[in-house]
Amino acid sequence: MYLIVTRSYPPTIGGMQNLIWGLSNELSKNYMIKVFADYEYNHKIFDDKASFSIERVGGPKILRKYRKSYLIDEFVKNNKIEGIIADHWKSLEKLKNDKKKYCLIHGKEINHSKGSSLHKRLIKVLNNVEKIIANSEYTKNLAIELGIDRDKFVVINPGISQYEELNQKTLDKVESLLSIKTPRLITVSRFDKRKNHEKIIMALRNLKQIYPNIIYVCVGYGDEEENIKKLVKELNLETQVMFFKDISNDLKNALVAKSNIFVMPSIIHEKSVEGFGIAYIEAAQYEIPSIGGKDGGAADAIEHEKTGLICDGNNLDDIYSSINLMLENKKYLEYGKNAKEYVSKFYWSNIIKQYKKVLNSI
Repeated sequence: MYLIVTRSYPPTIGGMQNLIWGLSNELSKNYMIKVFADYEYNHKIFDDKASFSIERVGGPKILRKYRKSYLIDEFVKNNKIEGIIADHWKSLEKLKNDKKKYCLIHGKEINHSKGSSLHKRLIKVLNNVEKIIANSEYTKNLAIELGIDRDKFVVINPGISQYEELNQKTLDKVESLLSIKTPRLITVSRFDKRKNHEKIIMALRNLKQIYPNIIYVCVGYGDEEENIKKLVKELNLETQVMFFKDISNDLKNALVAKSNIFVMPSIIHEKSVEGFGIAYIEAAQYEIPSIGGKDGGAADAIEHEKTGLICDGNNLDDIYSSINLMLENKKYLEYGKNAKEYVSKFYWSNIIKQYKKVLNSI
């Protein structure tokens, strides 16, 4: 049996939640597993549908990790456990058992200044696991620079489930919403500084001169939402930018499918970095190519000049030129076709083979 220890799990929504759910679901087809997850409101409805055991741990956040670690150590004493897989190094920090441990790393959560308290704690945990599973080459190299033993690493990109056919009514609704607007750009992400919505909007001001009916669709929410909306107003782009949040998954996917380019030229902002960018892969399923930033792990998700473009997210001219290059002569159609062919390598049915190889090799 393998234990999966996580701080992020459905029914809450997010990229990490999707990753750990996908991993636990696929592993359960090959091994006995048990998940230890944080308590979430209304979790029982979700948990009852799972084919494996999910134990929820509640209480104040500051005490929860101690309680969860105690419950895991007690469970290990009374059961035959092959190993423990964690979503985050902090999920392993308080464990006292000697079972083999595997830790996923993603970028932002390891990017601490050398010599800081968090950095020392990180090093202590990760240098004592069997394997560190990095979500991209970028994240792996970042961790090595921080002083983690390079022999510990294996790179396994996040997996995705094969998408279901979109509802025609929803597609028609999107077409009606976007009307005659074309070309169509889209970003699906939190409104964070590192996602770089601001520079896309600034590039849009110039793109509008060439493509007067261009539209930019922003799906998400976050701390920068009001600042981004204020910028749109200041640049007089209200008719070029549409905002959506708290929408159904079906509508979100339909908005992506009806777009031409997925744009997210991420940057490093303070310690925040895009370790991989699963959103690029999700867009590729619908034959939508992407523009990503050179800072971070986007290069693992986008094959430059084949399934999309990698640009300098700190350079407004580079963002503008990349978007314009893909729009000229409808280059996005060729890239989109390549992206859809490329995406199969990220299906969970293929990604899980890499996890099995790691678990079976030690």
